[in-house]
Amino acid sequence: MEWFADPGYWLGRFVFQRMLAVMYVVAFVAAARQFRALIGARGMLPVPEFVARAPFRASPSVFHLHYSDRFFALWSWGGALLAAAVAAGAADAVPLWASMVMWLVLWAMYLSIVNVGQTWYSFGWESLLLETGMLAVFLGNADTAPPVLVLYLLRWVLFRVEFGAGLIKMRGDSCWRDLTCLYYHHETQPMPGPLSWFFHHLPKPLHRVEVAANHVAQLVLPVLLFAPQPVAGWAAAAMVVTQLWLVLSGNFAWLNWLTITLAVSALAPSWRHPSSAPPAPPLWFEVVVIAATVCVVLLSYRPARNLLSRMQRMNTSYESLHLVNSYGAFGSITRVRREIVVEGTADAVTGPDTTWLAYEFHGKPGDVRRLPRQFAPYHLRLDWLMWFAALSPAYARAWFVAFVERLLENDRDTLRLLRTNPFPDTPPARVRARVFQYRFTTWRELRETGAWWHRSEIRDFLPPMALSPFAPPSPRPSRPSRPWRPSHP
Repeated sequence: MEWFADPGYWLGRFVFQRMLAVMYVVAFVAAARQFRALIGARGMLPVPEFVARAPFRASPSVFHLHYSDRFFALWSWGGALLAAAVAAGAADAVPLWASMVMWLVLWAMYLSIVNVGQTWYSFGWESLLLETGMLAVFLGNADTAPPVLVLYLLRWVLFRVEFGAGLIKMRGDSCWRDLTCLYYHHETQPMPGPLSWFFHHLPKPLHRVEVAANHVAQLVLPVLLFAPQPVAGWAAAAMVVTQLWLVLSGNFAWLNWLTITLAVSALAPSWRHPSSAPPAPPLWFEVVVIAATVCVVLLSYRPARNLLSRMQRMNTSYESLHLVNSYGAFGSITRVRREIVVEGTADAVTGPDTTWLAYEFHGKPGDVRRLPRQFAPYHLRLDWLMWFAALSPAYARAWFVAFVERLLENDRDTLRLLRTNPFPDTPPARVRARVFQYRFTTWRELRETGAWWHRSEIRDFLPPMALSPFAPPSPRPSRPSRPWRPSHP
């Protein structure tokens, strides 16, 4: 079938597959480095407890069959190694069927992690990586020209990511409609980056231009993805530029980079082949791709209906395999930044003269003199959830007490998630948490104090807590039967 493949997209596929494999590397490495404290056997939300109450059909995962921390570590590092091999070109060095198996194994391995990750893995970019990763299975390798149907399915994903985010904004907070949301967003976003302070202090008219440009990028350009080339390629290139702007202004894990990866697949085709044009795909591959396309079309009904609904939901998966999902980001914008500051003391009895020392996080603002760092595409899951916890204690109900208990034990795995431990030799006697309001300093305040933030105390989040000598080790609060999904990214 001559219409089935287009050799001109070989370069877009080449870059797309390499970038996607790198995203897999980042995701698997983040899982391997953070899982013990978050979902390990002694984690805040242990996998063994989750799989004991969640049916396999609702959360298919290899960890329903067996779980140990060592097995999870081997699984995660194994996924990272396989993804690194694919990024280095291994999938192009094997037959077509073997390449498909490699991509399918990557998808299945990460699905097993996401489906037991609970709250820590409830972000939209987890489903986006899985949906994109599944489509990569059918994109072929150097042995065949890129199938046009899969290229359009990738554009359909990109359309839902961008258009869904645009619609949720226009239906949500009024500041998106009056173009004022960026008066606040750079300051109140979940994890600011090193340039966020400077973005926040841009002139307000420029902030309004930013919002207007965002609406064009998310409501107009996605429609042009389905126009003939080179229009679709120009739209995709403009999306790449807007996503790079977001990369500079904050830390959103691999969301922006994965969106760029999708956009690369839609760039105008190149007719300069590396040596000779890839051969036409075999018949069996055409049959498999057409069948996969039909499945995606059928599964797209609910996400498409969601886009048209006034009660639009964002970052929603409709089945446990995360094959076709709904996306969206920042339907509402917080005007005030609140941060939870966790502190410990060596004093068994606390009073007005007690000295409290703060635990510092890698990405979450704490020390007012510390410039926020750039971590994306790496994902600091605890730091992100601390931002949600500051919005409402309900977001932290399932895991925060367990987190404090680990600090009282000087648990090594938990402390690895933090930048500083003020009690390196002996555990603290008590730990507390307080909520502060943070704002970026002005230019004058920065010159006079050297501080990037100004903060003021609002209230207690958790009163001073100590380990009971009579309590069983590692007690945990009851868990909700289903993980919550954040209303932000």
